[in-house]
Amino acid sequence: MKTISRKDEIVKVAATLFRKRGYSAITMRDIASEMDIKAASLYNHISGKQEILADIILEVAQEFTTGMNQVISQQSSTLKKLENLIELHIDITLNHSEALASLNNDWMHLEGDNLNAFINMRDEYEDNFRELIKIGIEVNEIRSAHPEVILFSILSTLRTLHLWYEKRGKLDVNVLKKDMVSVLLKGIM
Repeated sequence: MKTISRKDEIVKVAATLFRKRGYSAITMRDIASEMDIKAASLYNHISGKQEILADIILEVAQEFTTGMNQVISQQSSTLKKLENLIELHIDITLNHSEALASLNNDWMHLEGDNLNAFINMRDEYEDNFRELIKIGIEVNEIRSAHPEVILFSILSTLRTLHLWYEKRGKLDVNVLKKDMVSVLLKGIM
């Protein structure tokens, strides 16, 4: 069994607190208190709250980027690639809901190179998603509609999945994937 480092423990606790109250409302003292240690002890492992936020957000953003690159390189139909992307979002949401909350709600608090890195990953991800949608329309795998509307509809649903899933209770992941893919790609009629 892999042991968790003290830094990883700090990041995990902070992610939970950020999700509950937001990045701006949490102090290093709050994180230390939650861990039952002195705030000064945190600085033996991390430089500050900004490093924690960057670790949380950039790790999950990189997971999305890696997943997108794997999907794009697949030798399959555009529709199948879109199905795989929806399933990727579901997997990341269920496995990293705390981090996803920070990615969605607190990314704008990143600074400098970390903010630029996140924005570049997000923009590239959305551009790749948009391109798949356009190709799907061109090859008649997707009903003709404005690609931006399709992209917005799919991503806005997936970006808030962690909130819905938490409130609605645990749903079997296979049912969730099957039904979300069906609704997001085929509609309800």
